[in-house]
Amino acid sequence: MNPTVWLIGAGPGDPELLTLKAVKALGQADVVLVDDLVNPQVLDYCPQARLVYVGKRGGCRSTPQQFIQRLMLRYARQGLRVARLKGGDPCIFGRGGEEAQWLSDHGVACEIVNGITAGLAAATACGIPLTQRGMAQGVTLITAHSQDGTMPDWAGLARSGTTLVVYMGVAKVQDMSSQLLAAGMAAHTPVAMIERASLSDQRECRSSLGAMADDAAAFGLRSPAVLIIGEVAACQLYGAADAPMPAPARFAPDLRRSA
Repeated sequence: MNPTVWLIGAGPGDPELLTLKAVKALGQADVVLVDDLVNPQVLDYCPQARLVYVGKRGGCRSTPQQFIQRLMLRYARQGLRVARLKGGDPCIFGRGGEEAQWLSDHGVACEIVNGITAGLAAATACGIPLTQRGMAQGVTLITAHSQDGTMPDWAGLARSGTTLVVYMGVAKVQDMSSQLLAAGMAAHTPVAMIERASLSDQRECRSSLGAMADDAAAFGLRSPAVLIIGEVAACQLYGAADAPMPAPARFAPDLRRSA
């Protein structure tokens, strides 16, 4: 494939988690449209490119999606090589599918370059396996922020028996906790709330489903954060001496309240 536009996943933040393919594409780009959550260090791989910041972040003023798409089309029609650089993976809550389809409909060849999604990186950084024999035979990635404002089917998710990895859920912690409990999920179900995954200022709060709302408030949980709900959230595969990155700030609430 000889794309005019690359839709590139920048990963969760740590520039060492970029793929070689992403680095190669950035090195060839003439213009890079940069999302708000991309670590500025990633831009060291495209010193030749013009940078256009097109931030999109929940609760903040954002660049309209249609404007971003028109920018890609305009630059591509000028004969420039365009990189659309997104946090995480373009096709996991990153609108990569929408953008690829829109470009295709307008006759522009594009290629999606995968990135490590924040849910996976957050879990790994905190020593949590998202699947584990005898504990979780599957994982569900879900966003608590929908286009039309509706909530996920928490009752169905509670019955799924999979590890739940919730994106964009900081403002909905109380609602998701209440609905999962009402659906029959046990109050003592382990929960991990991980803020700024893979970065040097990553923070981690271990809690339980029954206590997560209070603990999130006490912890001062802020976006961007990932919530992991399920038995595997009690795992701690790394000790302080062998963690794969600087140990994150941790918050250990009194779980006896939800016993």
